[in-house]
Amino acid sequence: MPKTVARILPGGLLRRAAPGVRRAAVPWAAPLYVGAVQLGAYATARLPGRRRAELLRAHSTNVANLRAGRWRTLVTSAAFVEHPLPVPYGAALLAALGAAEVRWGTRRAAGVFAAGHIGASLLVYAGLRARGHGRPAHGPVAVAPPDATAQAVDVGASYGFNATVGALAATVPHRGIRTAATAGLLALATVPVLRRGRTFTDAGHLAALVLGVATGAGMRSGTGRSGTGAGAGRGRGRGTKQA
Repeated sequence: MPKTVARILPGGLLRRAAPGVRRAAVPWAAPLYVGAVQLGAYATARLPGRRRAELLRAHSTNVANLRAGRWRTLVTSAAFVEHPLPVPYGAALLAALGAAEVRWGTRRAAGVFAAGHIGASLLVYAGLRARGHGRPAHGPVAVAPPDATAQAVDVGASYGFNATVGALAATVPHRGIRTAATAGLLALATVPVLRRGRTFTDAGHLAALVLGVATGAGMRSGTGRSGTGAGAGRGRGRGTKQA
């Protein structure tokens, strides 16, 4: 039989994780990441305005950078934020990433975050390119006017955060709570996209959430097929969790 990781819960209940999945008793990567981002934000804020703007733009997943082949920004953009994280947002980010790390293990939680951050960034890039942002000038005009959207500062942890929250919601064991949480999150993320003053970041947040929900659904299905974990039994649990 494949090895599983078992946990004793209050009341004597035994819950098994998926085969090969090691849960983190105490999250370490989540606080390390959030702390590093916050410290970096304070350090960046001390730079002269022009230098700070150049640094953030150089690590942005905007059209100009990706069109020029600066694909490293798909990773480095998650290490920078425009301003220090407000306490409520920082606490929510830490709670979501920490819960994912405890629930799924550090490697899988990081994978969900990365998939949402990179996937949403690429989808936004494809959408902006399709709409002509950052398109080079042709014809007799030698120089095209700068495109503010193509050069925009686009950094931060919000895409990965949304993906993690979406995956957590899609893996809540109780079907009713899972459905309500997933539908509520998708509705909240859709509202900004429908308003007249929407930005490409609003679309990115929705895309990241959808990617997270899809990832969580896949994780839940995989756990159910393994015959272990919360997906086993008479339909009580359907996988891991998300909040």
